[in-house]
Amino acid sequence: MSDAAQPTAAEVRAAAEAVKTALDRHLAAVERRSGEDDPAVYEAFNELAAAAEAYDELLYDRYDEVTPFEIPGADDSLPPYTGPEEPNALSVLIRRDYAVVEPQRLMAQARRVEAADDEAGPDTDVSGTVHGALGILFGEFEPDEIASRHKEFGLEEADSTLWVTAADEPADPGEWLEAPFEQVDPQRVVCRFDVSAVFDDELDDEEDDVEDVEDLEDDLDADPDEILDEDEDEDLEPLDVERR
Repeated sequence: MSDAAQPTAAEVRAAAEAVKTALDRHLAAVERRSGEDDPAVYEAFNELAAAAEAYDELLYDRYDEVTPFEIPGADDSLPPYTGPEEPNALSVLIRRDYAVVEPQRLMAQARRVEAADDEAGPDTDVSGTVHGALGILFGEFEPDEIASRHKEFGLEEADSTLWVTAADEPADPGEWLEAPFEQVDPQRVVCRFDVSAVFDDELDDEEDDVEDVEDLEDDLDADPDEILDEDEDEDLEPLDVERR
């Protein structure tokens, strides 16, 4: 960045003051919160995140320094809740992804259901295809039962999410059936729960980092004489030294 584009010291100072103000507002909102999902706390959190991010950028541009803390930004979360404080109705939106890892097992389970169905004709072979088998199984079992028994059906769990959204009044029968997921208002999401292997990978990486640090600390704390003794106990190949 050129000197002309760099922020002034006064701008950096003003950004720091904005962070202090946002901190005070966030603490005040937390002290006055009416419950776990108080929208005032959420809004103050996002304002604090935005102020901290702006200060961090200006600090880096001006002085090539960064802050020692990181506050998640609002872009990584849902927008502030603007729904009713006391919802009269709820919608629960669930998405579960699966991989079909054993098609033969899937179709075999569908054939069992098909065979037990008295109304199925003798020439019926819907279970002979993967998409036909899926239709049979998901028509026979509840989604929660499939989730708990997915391995029996030749499926492997992938990411899943559950959103609870608030409404003023229950929807009329059939009102949203044609497009059930198109009119979801993120600002009316009361809470959400996500399950993903990416979270497990992050935890594994953190655990590996901790183990590496602990191993390094053990090596640093070890007695140098003990390390030498251990090396002497190992079988070492003789060196082929050429004499001149």
